[in-house]
Amino acid sequence: MATYAYRCPDCGPFEVRLPIGTAEAVTDCPGCRSAARRVFTAPSLARLSPATSAAFTREEQSRETPEVVTRVPAERRLRTPQHPALSRLPRP
Repeated sequence: MATYAYRCPDCGPFEVRLPIGTAEAVTDCPGCRSAARRVFTAPSLARLSPATSAAFTREEQSRETPEVVTRVPAERRLRTPQHPALSRLPRP
């Protein structure tokens, strides 16, 4: 689904969610039912969460200059389970 922007001459701007490629050039305003023309806007790419945006940035950077490591960082090493029942579980 895509969000399409329209502008009613009486009520002002409004948005309609439709399947991609099905938006008409003119549609009825939901408030007054007069003809509203479609307004072309930039895509809403800035609505990403900060975590998603940071992940995209890291992915783009790793394409050009990947980080090469020779061993697993210390904070990612597996710790010994504290509970005795957990020590009997198989380890990868």
